[in-house]
Amino acid sequence: MRLEHIEIPVNNKLLADYWSGSEQLLSFFDYKYDDVAFKTRHDYLKSKHYYSKELSNVIRQYMEPFGISKKVEENLTALANGSVAVVGGQQAGILTGPLYSVHKAISVILLAKEQSVKLGEKVVPIFWIAGEDHDLDEINHTFTIVNGSIKKRSYSERSKLKTMASTTRINKEELKSLISTIFIDYGETEYTHDLYKDCIKELEESETFTDFFARLMNDLFNTEGLLMIDAAYEPFRGLESDSFVKIIENNEQIAKVVVEKEKLLSGAGFGNPIDASLENANLFYVQEGERFLLERSENFYQDASGFIQLSREQLVEVAKNNPEKLSNNVVTRPLMQEMMIPVLAFVGGPGELAYWATLKDAFHVLDLKMPILAPRLNITLVERKIDQLLSTYQLSILDIINGKAKSLKSKYIDSVQDTEARQQLETLNLLVKEQYKKLEAHLETQNIELQALVDKNKQYHEKQFEYLSRKIEQQVLIKHDKTIRQFELLQLEIYPNDSLQERVYNPFQYMNYYGPTLIQDLCSLPLEIANKHYVIHL
Repeated sequence: MRLEHIEIPVNNKLLADYWSGSEQLLSFFDYKYDDVAFKTRHDYLKSKHYYSKELSNVIRQYMEPFGISKKVEENLTALANGSVAVVGGQQAGILTGPLYSVHKAISVILLAKEQSVKLGEKVVPIFWIAGEDHDLDEINHTFTIVNGSIKKRSYSERSKLKTMASTTRINKEELKSLISTIFIDYGETEYTHDLYKDCIKELEESETFTDFFARLMNDLFNTEGLLMIDAAYEPFRGLESDSFVKIIENNEQIAKVVVEKEKLLSGAGFGNPIDASLENANLFYVQEGERFLLERSENFYQDASGFIQLSREQLVEVAKNNPEKLSNNVVTRPLMQEMMIPVLAFVGGPGELAYWATLKDAFHVLDLKMPILAPRLNITLVERKIDQLLSTYQLSILDIINGKAKSLKSKYIDSVQDTEARQQLETLNLLVKEQYKKLEAHLETQNIELQALVDKNKQYHEKQFEYLSRKIEQQVLIKHDKTIRQFELLQLEIYPNDSLQERVYNPFQYMNYYGPTLIQDLCSLPLEIANKHYVIHL
């Protein structure tokens, strides 16, 4: 592996301002991102009480079916003894979802290691799986490269209900077929057989999307000691009971301050990341695995259809006696996380940073402080064949992102066109048009009414000229196909669909090329949370 970092213009204004230290933006957060803030935050956490032993036991209980490594055991013990944590999370995607899912986990692990050294005390990494999310269309697919184009590979079975990922049972045969297709797309290497076999083994042990995701993530990160918890795990919900009560008791005030803060954020030019409303209870009610978003209406909490209707007192009773029937949304999940876990820092992407910026006052309503926000690592992986092509055409990663491969491809195609054949065809077409004019003039002098037929024949000849021209161009392109495909491959691998690689492909594509130690080797690199884009040459 070879590591370099490049500067990519940050298109996200909020993220750019966060890294630049904009005072206006930093007013939306409790801490800056610097060493002083980490020390201040650590001292703050040590002054608070957390049910760390109970939390550690619940995480252990959750992870035991997946296998607890020595490193995981060490971190569970440290957490039980009062260690603080770096936390990040993601939905349960197919084959762990887009690369940024593992980039988040790597960010969490490396930041925990870094702060363990700086603070002189163990900091543990925790990955919060958003298993309570019900938008399965966001997680039921991945992308591969097939015959020079991007192919979306999806799990097609649908649930009629808005069931959570953690309660949606998977059709193992269909998912196995999908995974087989994906690995065929990757192509055969010395690692393919074992990687595929390991995926299928974990699939056979899984019942839901979240099960499968957690098992794969545990396989990838157990040597790094990554702790995991599913937000929808019922024993974890049990720990959250009192916190749900606090959220319900302060519900109107939480909604009010979030709406006000989002207006300020929008006024500062950062948009409306959550479209908050005063009526939103920012909680879901769960019935038979399906989530219903609650709103406050007069003295009741109800969903949009009125199917669920509870008084405040009834909702508090649910929180106390059946907390598994409640679920957080984008506003209350960070609040719940803060009440459950001693969070030193939260690792998130640009979208998460934006909606957290609306929550500072909501934390304060519950007498909490928002943790330090740590933007996740940004990484592009480069296989050797891509490195060779970059060298051949004297291109950089930034050139590809800026569209230079597309530009060079267009120029190359123009340069190899058969201009002589094109001119010959144009000349021939003009001659035919002249002859048609003479024929039309002759028919007119003879009072022969065949204009419609002549026009039809003329159109036919024009279509044939167009067809012949396209065929000549196609043959030219086939003749130069190798070079054209090389430009296309550079674009597909580095900047697919005009988006960063980490948003499109999943890590198994690169493990199939590099080997199963890819994640451990990435974690061993000197990466740091910073305003950098890392390029890692495999």
